[in-house]
Amino acid sequence: MSILKVARIGHPVVRTPARDLTLAEIRSPEIQKLVDDMIETMHEYEGVGLAAPQIHVGLRLAVLEVPAFDERAEQAVPLLVLVNPRVTPLGKQKVEGAEGCLSIPGLRGTVPRFQKLRLEALDRHGEPYAVEAQDFFARVIQHECDHLGGEVYLDRMHGMRSLAFNEEMDRHRAHDDEDESTE
Repeated sequence: MSILKVARIGHPVVRTPARDLTLAEIRSPEIQKLVDDMIETMHEYEGVGLAAPQIHVGLRLAVLEVPAFDERAEQAVPLLVLVNPRVTPLGKQKVEGAEGCLSIPGLRGTVPRFQKLRLEALDRHGEPYAVEAQDFFARVIQHECDHLGGEVYLDRMHGMRSLAFNEEMDRHRAHDDEDESTE
């Protein structure tokens, strides 16, 4: 397995819609190796998701996994491979939350996302599956599927006022928490 180079915003692959994979492609040794490499790359960068365009491959393929210790999620999300995914919102309710991205290193911003959705995709062997997701799990799915369409979280933000460097956001959030605890 290999750790792959992550494409940053500005590289055309990040903004180019990816193409679907055929069943033969999905089952090929090359794609199986790519899936393994994507998982290793996601873990190396401590991400919770990674889409193929982020590693310079224009295919509708993504991986995601949320560990149990991630405080953003109510529960762990086991490793999922999303091939040719389709997302259907379940309701109109959106929630705002902070998002970062391996392709936009060092920054985070507030992004509205559907709270609940249904994901239909093929697994790494080309078998169809469907899951319903909500909250952080739904957010990660939407984030990765955006990459497959040539979009990034910046495109979903209402404005740029919430965009901040990670260190500054953490520093000022910690300062705000201290102020609140003294009241």
